[in-house]
Amino acid sequence: MVCEKALEGINSVVDNRLKQRRNVKRSGSAGTKSQRVQARRPETVRENIVRAKKAAPAEVVEVVPTVQWLDIDDDTAGQRIDNFLLRILKGVPKTRIYRILRKGEVRVNKKRITADYRLQSGDVVRVPPVRVAEANAPVRPSGNVIEQLEQAVLYEDELLLIINKPSGLAVHGGSGLSYGVIEALRQLRPDNKTLELVHRLDRDTSGCLVIAKRRSMLRHIHNQLQQRDKVEKLYQALVIGKWPTRKQLVNAPLQKNVLQSGERMVRVHVDGKKSRTAFRVLERYPNMTLVEAYPITGRTHQIRVHCLHAGHAIAGDDKYALDEDNQRFKAFGLNRLFLHAASIQFELLDGKTLKVEAPLPKELQDVLTTLKQSSH
Repeated sequence: MVCEKALEGINSVVDNRLKQRRNVKRSGSAGTKSQRVQARRPETVRENIVRAKKAAPAEVVEVVPTVQWLDIDDDTAGQRIDNFLLRILKGVPKTRIYRILRKGEVRVNKKRITADYRLQSGDVVRVPPVRVAEANAPVRPSGNVIEQLEQAVLYEDELLLIINKPSGLAVHGGSGLSYGVIEALRQLRPDNKTLELVHRLDRDTSGCLVIAKRRSMLRHIHNQLQQRDKVEKLYQALVIGKWPTRKQLVNAPLQKNVLQSGERMVRVHVDGKKSRTAFRVLERYPNMTLVEAYPITGRTHQIRVHCLHAGHAIAGDDKYALDEDNQRFKAFGLNRLFLHAASIQFELLDGKTLKVEAPLPKELQDVLTTLKQSSH
């Protein structure tokens, strides 16, 4: 059990970061308009993402479909009925979905079911008439994002798609973004009706991202993820300071906090969820260390907070590293989080092992080259 006193020093860093971010939000309106414009960060790949536009009144048309009778195949089997309905009834509010389930308007094999019922192959689902609000067509990805995704494919077959996700591109839409990787891929590949994220990466993290083309593969990899030792995900991170060679495991529970702004921050806390990350030193630089991280569990911001807990925040981390450190890293050309999902390995349906590696992005390679040159 982690002693609370031992955590006070690290957690005070997180608390200070939370206070700083709140103070910035309070004082963000100060100064002239020209001063505020000058304070903006340089453009990054993040500016290539199409953000949700201020809502122009959507042209709403109500469509009243007839009763649908849907046959469940092997590919859909295993999915919860509520998630199935959310997928096929695009534009219908969640509250409406759960209402028709509670009222028994949705039937499986002519019987009432609850929201947590898992579909089985051969089931026949009755979907009642539902009013669907048709809004504006989804925003098309920009040409730059399309080009990035087309060049990012690392592996593809009839069941899987694995890409080297660029930093700054969210895996899904929301929080002011009209789309993310999965929405963009669904538009780019309209013939693949069942594209689903197998796992997630933080927006600022680059590297291996797995997308399933069939639910059978999605279930297969999810089962392996639940067993923890069946899927190996390796990351590379550049951390501040000299990481001790003997420091090979960080075992510290993590608790998620959500600010009023909706921003997520994570901290080590005795009441948090059990979290473990294994580390290995790859290369040393002046007051910096390149480490390999293997997350044994899969918590939000796990590697980032475990590095901070060990006393070595990740370079370029605008949530958990100090602002003065991040400013110093910019002199080496680092304008993003130095965290990269370098490889992933798991078992395919036929029992064979698949390992896919994502090369370190050029902007991170250039930082390492600059660090090497500065040490001579």
